[in-house]
Amino acid sequence: MFDADLTACAGIVERGDPDRFAATMAAPVAARLKLFPIYAFNVEVARAPWVTQESMIAEMRLQWWRDVLEEIAKGGPVRRHEVATPLAGVLSPDMAQRLDAAVEARRWDIYRDPFEDRAAFREHLEKTSGLLLLAAAKALGQVEEAPVLKAGYALGVANWLRAVPALERAGRVPLVDGRGEAVRTLAEEGLTALREARKLGVPKPVRPAMLAVWQVEGLLRQVVREPSVVVEDRMALSPFRRRFGLMVKAVTGRW
Repeated sequence: MFDADLTACAGIVERGDPDRFAATMAAPVAARLKLFPIYAFNVEVARAPWVTQESMIAEMRLQWWRDVLEEIAKGGPVRRHEVATPLAGVLSPDMAQRLDAAVEARRWDIYRDPFEDRAAFREHLEKTSGLLLLAAAKALGQVEEAPVLKAGYALGVANWLRAVPALERAGRVPLVDGRGEAVRTLAEEGLTALREARKLGVPKPVRPAMLAVWQVEGLLRQVVREPSVVVEDRMALSPFRRRFGLMVKAVTGRW
């Protein structure tokens, strides 16, 4: 049942992450109860560096969430909060400990330094998008990590490329190499990771979490065909393709 906290989590995701909200609403109700707190946590952490111009305050906001994860990891009392409280009910201590790396990675958003190299960029996506999808999947059942992390990386590539124009307007340097051919190569890398993930597969109970990647293939293929859609902020599927694609994947269990 959705109590006040879960309703608040759903509202946070609906406002802050419409795509994951749509994917979660396409999942069975039992899965939504576990996914919404995790995705609400992600929204809160992702926006923490952006709600203030003061780097110290942003650091403190991220540290607050690291403290929450530490409390969950230790298995003791967890502070009362509309997201932290239900989050404690769906994360294992091990997953809470590992998600600390996802929060730490968000410090990149506070400052304006570019990524050192492609390895640093890839690690950032693995720690943020990859670990988030892993947390969602593990909340639903036992699963091998490799396919989930690969799918999470592919999702991270797609979401990052969509965010490039906004990040550049905010004074960040989002890509190690912004040339069209390099962008195409990055999209191809994401597609390869998605294909590998699908080949490995995941158990049926975990598949509702994988609905989050429903747009990835279409978006990345768009970039491979025309890398300029990224810088021109035209990277998007039509409303019909979005709705129909999600409906098909929800019904068939394919992702």
